[in-house]
Amino acid sequence: MNDTNRLTDSCSWRLSRPGELTWEVARFFPRQGQWTKEDYLSLDTNNLVELSNGCLELLPMPTDFHQAIVAFLYEVLKAFAMAHALGIVRFASLPVELWPGQIREPDILYMKAENAHRIQDYWHGADLVMEVVSPSNADHDYHTKRQEYAQAGIPEYWIVDVIRRHILVLTLNGTTYRVHGDFGPGTTATSVLLPGFAVAVDDVLALAPAGA
Repeated sequence: MNDTNRLTDSCSWRLSRPGELTWEVARFFPRQGQWTKEDYLSLDTNNLVELSNGCLELLPMPTDFHQAIVAFLYEVLKAFAMAHALGIVRFASLPVELWPGQIREPDILYMKAENAHRIQDYWHGADLVMEVVSPSNADHDYHTKRQEYAQAGIPEYWIVDVIRRHILVLTLNGTTYRVHGDFGPGTTATSVLLPGFAVAVDDVLALAPAGA
């Protein structure tokens, strides 16, 4: 980043007062729409941040039950992959470049062993991703990411939603996803990409707090 260019007219700005946001600091960073992959990867923050069309998108901080579900799904998928020597399993936060300049951080990521060359410091695509829906950001998972993950050619996408009490499994059909299964209470969600991999919906719902 070129800090000098971003501070050219700083003398015309008054300093922020105590209690105000520190707007001066923002001038060290690119404007929305101008962030590059290199800018994004240089960020030092404990916030969940994604890069979309040159803009930073801050994600809701996960709740305890969100992380409990992510941990459960990770362990189940990892155990299956280890038993069948099928590939690599990771969890957020880990950048996944969908295409140049478009970076998301799925909750759960899976890559086939034969595609391990697509993994360096961060992932270039994935073979399966899972998102645990945050109530405050549900549209992001159901619509935005569904469209983007399909465009990136990710073969399978799981949307895990304890509020709507289901797991939606989508499989790639050309350039869009079709519904493999909309699995509710008392059923078991299954995979097309990984035959034999299954998750009991009730096991996931049991991790949600009462009333969720």
